[in-house]
Amino acid sequence: MQFDILAIGRLKQDAELKLQSRYIERINKSGPSLGIKSLQLTELVEAKSQETQARKSDEAKRLISSLPKDAYLIALDEKGKSFSTSEFAELIQKRKEDGHGSLSFAIGGPDGHGAELLEEASLKLSLSKLTLPHGLARVFLIEQLYRSLTIWSGHPYHRE
Repeated sequence: MQFDILAIGRLKQDAELKLQSRYIERINKSGPSLGIKSLQLTELVEAKSQETQARKSDEAKRLISSLPKDAYLIALDEKGKSFSTSEFAELIQKRKEDGHGSLSFAIGGPDGHGAELLEEASLKLSLSKLTLPHGLARVFLIEQLYRSLTIWSGHPYHRE
């Protein structure tokens, strides 16, 4: 299985880019021994329409068309389900055991996801009840993916 993150917008802050790179590198080093090929990141530009629903719809269609084959789609959504870190690791493990080629996470633009993407998603995931800037949400997600791998491997990085 592979992790795929499909995001509307590009990270611009150097600190966020460094953290993102750090955890992607860790996943790509430790993942293969645990059955995770790599983490791939796809950044798509924000839609230009003046109308919110048109922007969300355009972004949703582009995110869906960017999904890898055999993807299990998880949409990051403020109204989605919340998980503890251990529950999140277990969720990922189950999707891997189900034989999905990709566990794909969609991060929408500033207006959120269009209905098309939310309907396509197998799961809607809330990272927090707090409002997070997109860059921090992306880094937070990638770190939790790495932390899941450390839980699987029994590494003491995660302690409960």
